[in-house]
Parts: sequence; C-alpha cells; structure tokens
Amino acid sequence: MDSTSADFTPHGKHLIAGEWVAGDATFASEPAHGKAFDYAVGTPALVNSACVAAEDAFWSYGYTTAAARADFLDTIADEIEARGPQITAIGTSESGLPAARLEGERGRTTGQLRLFASHIRKGDYLDRRHDAALPDRQPLPRPDMVMIQRPIGPVAVFGASNFPLAFSTAGGDTAAALAAGCPVVVKGHSAHPGTGEIIAEAIHAAIEKCGMHPGVFSLIQGGKRDVGQALVQHPLIKAVGFTGSLAGGRALFDLCAQRPEPIPFFGELGSVNPMFVLPAALAARGAAIGKGWAGSLTMGAGQFCTNPGIAVVPKGAEGDAFVAAAIEALSKVGPQVMLTDGIATAYKDGKARFDGRNAVKSLLCNDDEGRHASPNLFETDADSYLQDHGLGEEVFGPLGLVVRVADADEMETLAKGFEGQLTATIHMDDSDTDAARRLLPILERKAGRVLVNGFPTGVEVAGAMVHGGPYPASTNFGATSVGTLSIRRFLRPVCYQNVPAALLPA
Repeated sequence: MDSTSADFTPHGKHLIAGEWVAGDATFASEPAHGKAFDYAVGTPALVNSACVAAEDAFWSYGYTTAAARADFLDTIADEIEARGPQITAIGTSESGLPAARLEGERGRTTGQLRLFASHIRKGDYLDRRHDAALPDRQPLPRPDMVMIQRPIGPVAVFGASNFPLAFSTAGGDTAAALAAGCPVVVKGHSAHPGTGEIIAEAIHAAIEKCGMHPGVFSLIQGGKRDVGQALVQHPLIKAVGFTGSLAGGRALFDLCAQRPEPIPFFGELGSVNPMFVLPAALAARGAAIGKGWAGSLTMGAGQFCTNPGIAVVPKGAEGDAFVAAAIEALSKVGPQVMLTDGIATAYKDGKARFDGRNAVKSLLCNDDEGRHASPNLFETDADSYLQDHGLGEEVFGPLGLVVRVADADEMETLAKGFEGQLTATIHMDDSDTDAARRLLPILERKAGRVLVNGFPTGVEVAGAMVHGGPYPASTNFGATSVGTLSIRRFLRPVCYQNVPAALLPA
C-alpha cells in the first residue's frame, strides 16, 4: 500500500483465518461525512469458522517464545503506521473525529503494541516462582515446584464505538491477548467498519511477514445480536474483552456466566467519574477548576469513558463561583459531531432524564438536531442525588451534574453512595489534607484510579495504570484494560511439580 496516499476503498469483507470472506447480506456504513460503503454482515457460521481457526492457531501461537510474539506486535505497529494517511482518512469520515485526534489515537495504538512487546521480552509478566525440592524435609519431603503464567486460549474482543483504534480492532484488548499468546476473534463495531478493515489488513500483513498461523486473528464485521451471542458462547472462546454500554455489556456478561463452561468477561461498562472539590482548593482557585472541568467534560464531545460527569462542590459563594465559571466556559463550546446517530439520540434521551425533575435545576440547556451535541449542565443537592438512582447513571456525552454539599461529612456520605467508578478525583490544597485523608479510603473502594488535582480524561498506557473498577464500571474489579497489567487477564497460573527442566515452558 502506498503510504503517501490517503485513498482507501474498503472491500467490505470479513477476515477469517487469512481469507477475505464476503457474505450474502450487507449493511451500509453511516459516515459523519464522505462516502458510505457496503460491508458484509457477520453470521454465527462465520463466528464458528473464526473460532475453530483460532483454536487451531493456539496450538502453535500459544507456545511461541515471548521474543517471537514481541516481534509480531512490533510488526503490527509498523504495518499500522505504514497505513497512517488511509487510516486517518477513513477514520475521520466514519467517526467525525478530527484528524489530529485520530492521529494521536493511532500513536497510542502503536505505542501500546510496542510497550507490550518490550514488556513481554523482559519476562516479568509471567510471575515465575520456584520452590526448590527439599528431599530431606521431615516429616515429609517437599517436591520441586515451578509456577508460571500460561495463555488461556482464544479470546473474543468487541470493538468500541468511541475509540476506533485504541479500543477496537488492534486496541488494548487485542494487543494484550496477542502478547499473552492468545489468538483473537474481533467483532468489529458497525460505527467504523472501514477503519476496522484497514487495521485488519495491517494485522494480516504482519501475520504473513512473521510466519504466524493465519487463525491467530479474525475480524467479523457487523451482524446482529446473534453474532455477539454466538461469539461469547462459542465453546472454544476462553475470555471476552468488551468496552461499551452497561446494558449491552451486562447481557454478554450474563451469557458468559451461563455457559456450560463459564468464562471471564472483562467488560468496561459505565462510569460518571465523580470529582470532589475540597474547600481550600475551592477558595483558592475554584473558578480555574470549574473552567478546567468544562474542558474535560466536553473533550471529544464528552465521548470518553473517563468523562468527569459529576462535580461535588460545597455550598456557598465560593461554590457559586465554581459553577459560574463552568457555565461560562461551557457556553463557549459549540455543537460537536457525535460518533453515531444512535449515540446522539442516546445523549438526547439522557438529557431528557434530567429535564423536569423537581430536585434538579437546569444551569445550561442546549437542544441539538441530528448527530450534533452541545453541553448541558444541571445542579442538585446531596440528599436528592442519594434518593434518585437515575441521577447517577452515565450520560454518554457533554452533560455535567453539580452536586452541592453542606460540609465534609455530607461529602463523605455522598461519596459512600456512589457506585463503582473507573476514576474519582480530588481537588485539594495543602490545608485540605485532613479532609482528603478521610475521603481517600472511601474513593479507593469505589474507583480503580484516584487522581489529585487533575482531570481523568487522559489515560496513560503504562505499567501502573488501572483502567477498571468495581461494578458497574467494569465486570472484574481486579483487572485493568489499559497498561501492561492488562496482559494478565489472558493468562492463568500453572504449577509444574517435579517436571524436568527440558519440559518446562521456555
């Protein structure tokens, strides 16, 4: 492919074990701008073909060296970068995201592939442990025992709507599974099928260059619920990675649990990411925090899973100044294109949940047509929030809720009332330390990542990152979908007792 050209015409086929496969039924993409294309519709039969090929691939790929898999990940990154202009062109057309955002996301995608490659080369991810034999121990000798993490088998990955690259075809779940030694079957998201196709081409090229089994990766486009159901319930699939809605994720999670052989479902589902503004910080820089919150709330039209949808702010004049600054900043943000028509409709429906509630005050109201969304801001008090579960449900888009509290005790009570979150943020100054110390034990039980004096919409791909949290933020509170620890989701420990060294995994 000519890397200097941005021309890319999708062929609209699935990639099943190295073969591009068409289908009888097709669906048309719904781009934000530009030309629509037709894509083959996925079927349970294609799911079966992909899963059988993935299981066949596992017998070789699951036993490759870490160095070989690392080279494979690096080659995928190279192939994605070689298609950079084409990826940006089709990605911006389908999603409506600006070119700079897609280029940054492409860098994040290739960066995490290379980070995982470097990480597995070191071998620490295997958590190897050795208890040497004690043949003379009384009253019984101890055998020689070696423990090592081993790949679990084929993994299903569902592409995400809001990250066409970093959380989709070759995104974090796929990269982590491949790093662990697990073949992957991806169900592409219908919001960006062309982007999925060109990334699949890059992976396919890397498979051929590295001499991997073609079943190590398959992409199934489109399809109705029966395709997703067939994928998570296929007996050869051993784990599922998912980023999406609470309703959709919970349905798939239940299907995984109901299988004859239940499997882990690593779902990132929903989060409002509360932000707590403590008194001294509010007095010193409340307006600046309010302005910064508005920027984080509307970044990417609010279509981030870490979007800080709720600000907990003390009552009084200083809290009023925070709110005024947020309103002023939000008022300057015009309509933004959302990822799909369906997401735009869901945003409007979410806003409607707040309209007309007696205990909720509208601070900024905007109504948009079509696929656009403008900021909306509401306010309530702690008692009303705790009594109305609907106020804590995620609205995917640039909608914010300010919850006013009377004092530190009410702030703590409110914090205890939150459900599980991906993130929780504290804004504080030095004189807020005692209040923050009381709040922190609550927040670390509620969230996978706790921030101080920042905004959660930036998620670093690093060894210490945790992108997960108690339900409903995710379905497995002990896992992360971002960072090197995410590889561990697709491994399981095996103890080898008195096994000769020549037989142990490399």
